[in-house]
Amino acid sequence: MNRVPMTPEGYQKLKDELDRLIKAERPKNIQDIAEARAHGDLSENAEYHAAKERQSFIEGRIQELQAKLAMADVIDPAKINQSKIAFGAKVKVVDIETDTEYEFTLVGPDEADVKSGKISISSPVGRALIGKEVGDVAVVKAPARTIEYEITEINFV
Repeated sequence: MNRVPMTPEGYQKLKDELDRLIKAERPKNIQDIAEARAHGDLSENAEYHAAKERQSFIEGRIQELQAKLAMADVIDPAKINQSKIAFGAKVKVVDIETDTEYEFTLVGPDEADVKSGKISISSPVGRALIGKEVGDVAVVKAPARTIEYEITEINFV
């Protein structure tokens, strides 16, 4: 079984979602099914079919979250050697060609969210940044062009 790196925050977020599904969403959905069933003929009962479909979604998501949590390898960035870019690092870089500054946080695949600057350590940019120090240049081969990022700052939050 392959372990998946995850920050403590990412692990807690998945755990919170699982708890919410089990303690709130599942019981509410069971109640919705019971109410819809009380309306009579199930063959033409749209509420019943919608509630059953929702039940299927909830159960699937619960299983998915349980599997992700079981495979999680929670890594605390504060305990990592902080002189080089590693998992959990918040990195400021400058695109050498366009002089545009970006800030990335390297996280596990399940936590990646490009809009909020969280990139997977297994993404092309993540792989290019790992092991670099301030002042180094990371080269990323993108479909449109080869991007060179100069590392200007590394923080571990």
